[in-house]
Amino acid sequence: MSPGVIGLATVVSTSIGSLLGMWTSSRLPEHHLDEASRDTVKTGIGLIATMTALVLGLVTASAKSSFDAADTAVKLLAVDVLTLDRALARYGSETKDIRLSLKHAVDTRIEAIWPRGRVKPSSPDPVATGKSSETEQITEALRDLRPQDEVQRAIKVRALELSETMLRSRWLVYLWSESSSVPVPFLIILVFWLTVIFMSFGLLAPRNGTVTVVLGLCAVTVGSAIFLILELDSPFQGIVKVSPDSMYYAETRLGR
Repeated sequence: MSPGVIGLATVVSTSIGSLLGMWTSSRLPEHHLDEASRDTVKTGIGLIATMTALVLGLVTASAKSSFDAADTAVKLLAVDVLTLDRALARYGSETKDIRLSLKHAVDTRIEAIWPRGRVKPSSPDPVATGKSSETEQITEALRDLRPQDEVQRAIKVRALELSETMLRSRWLVYLWSESSSVPVPFLIILVFWLTVIFMSFGLLAPRNGTVTVVLGLCAVTVGSAIFLILELDSPFQGIVKVSPDSMYYAETRLGR
């Protein structure tokens, strides 16, 4: 389910909770809403609100950490690509075809992760295609090189290390695209807590237009927070995505 749908569901759920609280307040006997009852409700809801705030803070920090890790991985991948290209350039003219393949692989990867004209990126899973990826083919071509001296031999070893690192980064991108650190049951429980909190707001608040509008804005704010968390948790999909600038920079300098 997309972050936008979950965020909207949070807004709807919390809004219904506040309206249900207002409706319940208008039908309860007077002694159910006396000063002692209100204090008890406020104490209980304060406990739930504290737990919710702590959990939201932890989840936000976890999602931001995951997003930053993905952003760092992309930058390191761009550095590895440029380093590999320059190493192959130093090796000699016999690596010309490999360098062309490397540039094409980078172009393909950029289009797969940051597509132009498509809403959702294509799957970077090489297994799904039923054939070896271009990066794997580059690795095989590097293994087939026949060094003529110690310098070329050292460059070949380094190039193989870089290509294996690129393969590892590719699988990391795939895992970030397909997995989530926020389980669905966790989201359901969190939205339930938020709904209970808003229900208490409606229960204790006076029934007028100003209160209704404020509670509605609060519901939108909470829903947008959930949306932002889920967007950060999917660093290569949605609106908030890892920037491709470092890969574009590497692409423009390959083969020179």
